[in-house]
Amino acid sequence: MKKHSARVAPLSACNSPVLTLTKVEGEERTRENVVGTTDAQSAGAPGAESSSSRRRLHCCVRVTTVQVRKALWGVVMVMCVCSSWAGSTQLAKLTFKQFDAPFTLTWFATSWNCLFFPLYYIGHLCKSPERQTPRQRFRECCRFFGDDGLTPKVFFTKVAPFGLLWILTNYLYLQALRKINTTDVSALFCCNKAFVFLLSWIVLRDRFMGVRIVAAILAIAGIVMMTYADGFHSHSVIGIALVVASASMSALYKVLFKMVLGSAKFGEAALFLSIVGSANFVFISFVPVILYFTHVEYIGSPADIPWAYLCGVAALLLAFNILVNFGIAITYPTLISLGIVLSVPVNAMVDLYTCEIHFNTVRLIAVFIICLGFLMLLLPEDWDQCIIQLSTKLRKRDDPAEVSGEAGATTGLNWRNRGRTSMSTFAH
Repeated sequence: MKKHSARVAPLSACNSPVLTLTKVEGEERTRENVVGTTDAQSAGAPGAESSSSRRRLHCCVRVTTVQVRKALWGVVMVMCVCSSWAGSTQLAKLTFKQFDAPFTLTWFATSWNCLFFPLYYIGHLCKSPERQTPRQRFRECCRFFGDDGLTPKVFFTKVAPFGLLWILTNYLYLQALRKINTTDVSALFCCNKAFVFLLSWIVLRDRFMGVRIVAAILAIAGIVMMTYADGFHSHSVIGIALVVASASMSALYKVLFKMVLGSAKFGEAALFLSIVGSANFVFISFVPVILYFTHVEYIGSPADIPWAYLCGVAALLLAFNILVNFGIAITYPTLISLGIVLSVPVNAMVDLYTCEIHFNTVRLIAVFIICLGFLMLLLPEDWDQCIIQLSTKLRKRDDPAEVSGEAGATTGLNWRNRGRTSMSTFAH
């Protein structure tokens, strides 16, 4: 793989949704090589200490500039992810007042995934020094499925199941919006990160982390408290069960993708999602037709369909998935995930002014502990060691005698290593 290529595992941004992004490879090794070369030169040429110091200072300034740029892009990404996810949720809720057809909306929005690979190819033409024709790029990305490329066997065994999970995730989420308010739905869907951790620990044998077990317990407690907040009414219980099922499908998608297909480059992930969208359009189109003729999801006439709302929901979900799955190229995965959890208070503010919602104490505590569990799952794997190193360095700073005798410990949090197992929502 090329030095600055990135790999993503479809299903990262808490689909809403469904693809997981990993770090941009080669970046850390490049920095290590630069620093190592500088140190070697300074050791081999004692007379050139001033020039070596300048080079080292230039390297540090350059690394800091990159980090600041990524952090600034991260702020923009947080705002875009939050607005696209909250916007799609609110607009879907509004759509159901005029067009009560959740499966048709799911089918319509998923079909827009066909645009992933064309949009990626446009970016490839703008950025890549080695431009390829669409056919060449397509064939290269198809290697992700094996030496034989995308064969019928591969499609039905490695693509179709994930397409069904994608559709189930979105359909159950939209069904939940018909039953309960958007604040509860967006908060409960954040539990999918806890489900990803539990499945990864059991199925993928990922590293056991006590803090993530606590986060999973908080998520489960939040679900119970959310149900209790509405007095265990059947309507509310059904809505909560639907959104928890949606979060479970999202987590299952992510873990199975990691187990069956591993990780993918940006182009491979774009192709995969485009195939999912195309297959949805070709093979699932008969379902909305059947639902129409059976009057399960009946529309009086095409003129009654709120096309602006439908296209708005589909466009926002497409934008959300693009940001969640490919935003890793310009910022840190942790900042992208923050945009998802921040959509909860945004939805709460909208609900407060647009519908009759009662924020009792139990509901507020439930939302808080679910979001807290989500944030705890964002901690890097070496967070405890980093805290120990930081406290050690602070102690040494207070004791000048020890500082002169020992070297300072590094305390940088390795946020990038989290990309290995985390994942995002509408797969959304």
